[in-house]
Amino acid sequence: MTTPDPSREPEPTKPVGTATTPYKDRVYRSPAGVVGGALVLAIVAWLGIDAVVVGEGRTPWLALATMLFLVPLVFAYTLRPAVFVNDDGLRVRNPLRLIVLPWGQVASLRSGFSNEVVDDSGTKYQLWALPVSVRARSKAARQDARAARAAARADARSDARAGQGGSLRGGAVGAADLGAGAALAAGGPRRAETDRAMDELRELHERRQGEPGTQGEVTVRWAYEIIAPAVAGAVLLGVLWGLG
Repeated sequence: MTTPDPSREPEPTKPVGTATTPYKDRVYRSPAGVVGGALVLAIVAWLGIDAVVVGEGRTPWLALATMLFLVPLVFAYTLRPAVFVNDDGLRVRNPLRLIVLPWGQVASLRSGFSNEVVDDSGTKYQLWALPVSVRARSKAARQDARAARAAARADARSDARAGQGGSLRGGAVGAADLGAGAALAAGGPRRAETDRAMDELRELHERRQGEPGTQGEVTVRWAYEIIAPAVAGAVLLGVLWGLG
């Protein structure tokens, strides 16, 4: 489940809001990914430090090389992914890249087996921070089905009581059932968390894509701060294993 929360991280450009309702900066992350990544990093650190302290021979060096290789990758694929949103556009922080897309350059936001943003040139960028959960979608569909059945039963009981003339008590209960059915209908279909987040992004995109402050170029930057230590760790591991 992915939930948005306010972001205080500095944006590459200052947000330009509308005259009446400026959109507050938001950040979307995957809580499950953050929790899982923190646990994996804790295990790697615990085993690695233990091997460095009590290991003999090449063991400490192998432990250091393994941590140098694993820690950046685990961080990149679990804690790093995020989608920053403001009135100007999207800043997509994927494991190995940072993509800045002004709303004027966004062609569409797609949801399928993964959530993606497509720019005007047709290039697709996956939103790692908004993973698609088939289980969450199925759960939302089941809740919708149960709500629809409950509303239908409430309407049927109300019609039956109305046809019989009903007592004062029966009429009150029928009105309550009818109100419950109407509330369920007004609430609309339930949506998985990431699907609701994508709906919010589409709504903001439709509202802002034609504004003067949302034009510009799509920029992509590789996360060398992640790639460099991971490559160094892999090279060191290869050297150590090659030396026997």
